[in-house]
Amino acid sequence: MVYDLVVRGGRVLDGRGSEPRVTDVAISGDRVVAVGDLPPDEPAATVLDAAGLVVCPGFVNPLSHSYYSVLEDGTSLGELVQGVTTQIFGEGESMGPVPVAGREAQQREAATYGVEVTWTRLSEYLDTVERAGCTQNVASLVGAETMRIHGVGYDDRPATDAELDTMRGLVAEEMADGALGIGSSLIYAPGSYAGTEELVALCEVAGRYGGTYASHVRDEGSGLLPAIDELLEIVRRSGVHGEMWHLKAAGQPQWPLMEHALAKLQGARDDGVRIGADVYPYTRSGTGLASTIPPRWHEGGADALYDRLADDAARREIRADMVALGRYGDTPSADDVLLLRLRHPDNARWQGHTLAEIAADRGQDPVDTALDVVATERTSVFTAFRSMSEDNLRRQLAVAWVGVCSDAASIAPAGRSLDSPTHPRAYGSFARVLGHYTRELGVLTLPDAVRRMTSLPAETFGLTDRGVLEPGYAADLVVLDPDTVADRATFAEPHQLSVGVRDVVVNGVLALRDGEPTGARPGRRLRRGRSA
Repeated sequence: MVYDLVVRGGRVLDGRGSEPRVTDVAISGDRVVAVGDLPPDEPAATVLDAAGLVVCPGFVNPLSHSYYSVLEDGTSLGELVQGVTTQIFGEGESMGPVPVAGREAQQREAATYGVEVTWTRLSEYLDTVERAGCTQNVASLVGAETMRIHGVGYDDRPATDAELDTMRGLVAEEMADGALGIGSSLIYAPGSYAGTEELVALCEVAGRYGGTYASHVRDEGSGLLPAIDELLEIVRRSGVHGEMWHLKAAGQPQWPLMEHALAKLQGARDDGVRIGADVYPYTRSGTGLASTIPPRWHEGGADALYDRLADDAARREIRADMVALGRYGDTPSADDVLLLRLRHPDNARWQGHTLAEIAADRGQDPVDTALDVVATERTSVFTAFRSMSEDNLRRQLAVAWVGVCSDAASIAPAGRSLDSPTHPRAYGSFARVLGHYTRELGVLTLPDAVRRMTSLPAETFGLTDRGVLEPGYAADLVVLDPDTVADRATFAEPHQLSVGVRDVVVNGVLALRDGEPTGARPGRRLRRGRSA
């Protein structure tokens, strides 16, 4: 037998947390067919010498926002060079089924990437990505917010029984076609308008298909613990596997809550609840500046919010609500609010500056500056908020059931991406855990760090033939140098690729060799369960 690819003499980590063993890996087609010592003269079309390097399963990113960037540039370089071989979408919004009420807004967003929305269903979108060509596999949950727009629109009210039936029917269609489950994002309107009962109803449908419920919970600040209670209630009642996306206690007064949050989640696990979590390894979050405006002002959709900001009376009320709130997101200080993406010509010079700096330059109160910027941009305005504790982050990473995500789009340091700063998590989340938190700080062992990025998310999201390096599993694997793997992106210089990953194999095909993309686009759309 002539193997298609043999990786020789590497320190093989199986993805289950076992200690490494020096051995060989053989691949035929898109499957791993042997892990063990092969004869020196065993024939193979391609041989990679991995002596002194680690060979492990490809990494699974359980929270990616590469919806359009993966169509704009299928190389997906920012994550490919970190060893990511599968991206999972669906935080609140999903690329389908495309609601009539939201299609225009989706088209506008896609157009900024040079992408046309030609699909209607989520499954069609994923097929579109595979046909266009991508270095990585893609999969998605059904967005709870997308379902709400289908059924209710942008109104802040409970769904009627008929509307809920419509939403549940759409979930069933997408689950039957391989969707991974339901994803929610409960701090953003209109997703935030959904009550617990609505979410349970959607998740019950996903649960019948063995699906997962992943959530950006309703409150990551002072209401963190009740938000976790809601997550656990939804998981318990619907029978799904649960995931708390980007676990955090946001805002310094809330930092002591992390100990209680971890205890609450662990207690549920001890009681048999299938619940886990993930983090990105940074202490700044990243979201829209518009999210600092209370949810009631978002009713009717984004354009309705921007129109209210243009109305003097409505704006005065919005301002009063923000002043009464006394914070921007989960931070009270405008010095901790870093604006990253500004498109309007009048605002572009403030990219990469804090809200406090911009307000001082304009001679304004920071609340007025925030409202002015959102009003003129007529976008959410991507912003980084300094709100998390480094001690908490290390505490979270020490927990065996906490995985790693990017919560970002995979981009490259070229072209349009260079027009604005970004959060370094887009370039460095996985490499930072392997380098800084594993090699330098010893928060994790290397076998366990790899497990958190491979078999843990694959099991959580029902990708039953990914995340493990054993015969019969999909041939997604990474060859990396554990002594040099590291992130390079910072907030000051964000557009820098991570280092230390030499080779990446996706579905048996080399997508990265000797640190350079090969030009191959072997990624596939994945369905819940085995892909073949």
